[in-house]
Amino acid sequence: MRAVVIDAVRAQPEVREVPDPVAPDGGVVVRVGATGLCRSDWHAWAGHDDIAWPHVPGHELAGEVVAVGAGVRRWAAGDRVTVPFVCGCGRCAWCAAGDAQVCPDQQQPGFTHWGSFAELVPLHAADTNLVALPDTVDDTTAASLGCRFATAYRGLVARAQVREGEWVVVVGAGGVGLSAVMVARALGAQVIAVDRHQGALDVASSLGAEHVLLADGGDDLPEALVETLADLTAGGAHVAVDAVGSEQTAATAIHSLRRRGRHVQVGLLPAVDGHPRMPMGRVIAWELDLLGSHGMAAADYPGMLDLVVAGTLAPRRLVERTIGLAEAAELLPVFDTVPVAGITVIDPTR
Repeated sequence: MRAVVIDAVRAQPEVREVPDPVAPDGGVVVRVGATGLCRSDWHAWAGHDDIAWPHVPGHELAGEVVAVGAGVRRWAAGDRVTVPFVCGCGRCAWCAAGDAQVCPDQQQPGFTHWGSFAELVPLHAADTNLVALPDTVDDTTAASLGCRFATAYRGLVARAQVREGEWVVVVGAGGVGLSAVMVARALGAQVIAVDRHQGALDVASSLGAEHVLLADGGDDLPEALVETLADLTAGGAHVAVDAVGSEQTAATAIHSLRRRGRHVQVGLLPAVDGHPRMPMGRVIAWELDLLGSHGMAAADYPGMLDLVVAGTLAPRRLVERTIGLAEAAELLPVFDTVPVAGITVIDPTR
């Protein structure tokens, strides 16, 4: 099969012919119909994750089952499926409780094993992790749900429990940030989006953001921006989302909150001097809740897919472009700096 292969940390990805994967016991092989290009893939390329090299990235995917391993009961060749980017083991207490996204023995395509920037991808514990796709949800839409949309959905619905009429500040209007804007609006919240790129903010406005604010690219806490956010929300947001993952964006989100507010950390925070720095003084003094959102288990997908089928959520609107494997290999190393107002999807057949 053709796949995007990376030989070492920060090496230039290349499209190569590699052996087809074999379905693991309890798992399947899926022919990839579409797969998302995500900032998390860039983190893996940059060496922020423990990756065995050479490596094939990719963790947001949809496609068709083509091979089934021993012990699989629920799936057969020809089934159209998607999968969370965190695949639980299917055996532990967390998986039994429907919380496979925090499984201690989890597998992650594109991180713990070769991923979906390829024509075929192996997936583990299929009976726990695969999600059947409705006929009306195409592969591109399903792939756009993968990491970013599902993480934003669970972060706002299950973790922050956003209520109608609340103010939600979303810092970063890339794929996950725009997903958060769409989900928050569907929940009846009032949304403010913050980003460094006007194009991304224009998309946030089209998705229903009440206000959009242009941020500068400095490293310090933007005091004027924080004051504007407080003014617009009459004292601070009820919920804030850091959809980027930097000290500045996390601090901006936390300082945008009112007392007893809820902060959802979605963007990955690379370590600085051992640990990322967070404004814990504000967290303690204002009794803020810090909530992580690490994807969403397959058990929770049906509710989200029902909203997609009904048209309440329209993740397909977030897809900015579709590219082939060769373009993905060129784009991945610069994905942290290229302004993208939405989600980039890869079609491995191109």
